[in-house]
Amino acid sequence: MKSFYLFLVFCLLHQCLTAQNLPSQSYQQIQSRNAVQYKNYYLLTLFGQLPEIRQMLRSDTVLNGIYQLKAARVNEAIKTCKTDINCFAKALKFTDDEISGIENRLATLYKKDNPLGKLIKNHLIPSGCYVLYAQETPENLLLKAWEQDAKAINYAIGVYVEGNKPNYPKIDSISFKVKDAAFAELTAANAWLALQSNHKMFFEPAMQFALEALELNDRSEAADYEPMSKGVNLSAIQQIKKVDWKKYPYSVILVPGAGPEEKYVALSPGGMIRCRLAALQYKKGMAPFIVVSGGRVHPYKTKFSEAYEMKKFLTEVLQVPESAIIMEPHARHTTTNLRNCARLMFRYGMPVDKPGLVCTVKSQSYYVTNVLPERCKKELGYYPYRNGKRLSDTESEFYLDTTSLQIDFDEPLDP
Repeated sequence: MKSFYLFLVFCLLHQCLTAQNLPSQSYQQIQSRNAVQYKNYYLLTLFGQLPEIRQMLRSDTVLNGIYQLKAARVNEAIKTCKTDINCFAKALKFTDDEISGIENRLATLYKKDNPLGKLIKNHLIPSGCYVLYAQETPENLLLKAWEQDAKAINYAIGVYVEGNKPNYPKIDSISFKVKDAAFAELTAANAWLALQSNHKMFFEPAMQFALEALELNDRSEAADYEPMSKGVNLSAIQQIKKVDWKKYPYSVILVPGAGPEEKYVALSPGGMIRCRLAALQYKKGMAPFIVVSGGRVHPYKTKFSEAYEMKKFLTEVLQVPESAIIMEPHARHTTTNLRNCARLMFRYGMPVDKPGLVCTVKSQSYYVTNVLPERCKKELGYYPYRNGKRLSDTESEFYLDTTSLQIDFDEPLDP
């Protein structure tokens, strides 16, 4: 009997500790003016936005020394690299020694009750942005978040400066020829601009260089329609607060995008059909909201957003009220249709235990239930949702998983 009670106490203690490491639906992300920045590099955004942290890190002699060495290396590159793109990239990317040196310094600076400790408790854990490391000690969570952000910056520079192949070359590749003299001139100017930040913090040259490289490539997709909660999704968010969830079997009806391949086509026939299928379920009262998911994806560098065009079709043609439509305009693949929808369900305060409904054509519907989970595991490193029941050839249930909040370091257009 004694052992049973000890086991019960252990289980309750474990549940309590686990709950402390869970993301919070009430957490509001700290946002910089550049949405591409905070969505890709959230820890570094916090370093720059929170005054206590900023002052602590700026005044540290070791971290300041790392910044000075980086600045000297960049200035030398500006003088000597000329048209060598890789030379500029090498000067700006974080080296392994820099990453480990900064990691060691952060570990030394960390104390449970100092600004770094509060950062972890009040931001890193409740945000869920680094939820894959939630079971680590607070110190290790901080270090892994730093490593991830540094890795993400290096990845963006690798693709959009050096011309490395992204995960999906057909839609996400660099816009320039890396041996073009004009691109070298732009890159040299970018390197100089990377040193002009106000705070002179250890991470800023590399981060600013990566962000400007994305801008030069016209790759601001991660910032599309942000902040959505104050714009395209405001009326839906206001409606969420009024919903009697007991009246609906599902929280949302998710419509995955179907990008056209023709340059001047705004909405594909597949997108129209999926919208009609979803509108039918909405009008049956299956869920109070439709989530339209899809970014500016097909064809290469299209200006049309799948989510925006589907919302337009739903409101103008199918007479679905705007307050019932949630735009998710960032997904570039089916994996992130589900992941990003789960994120919005969580961030917008929907019931986490109520399933959503995926509504799409038969082939994709069975793909979502039978193939996609393992593809997500392979490409994202986790399962962002759980399958529920299949209702028909075109409808299936899914449940959100909070691991969907994890930032993806190697997808800067949709992290």
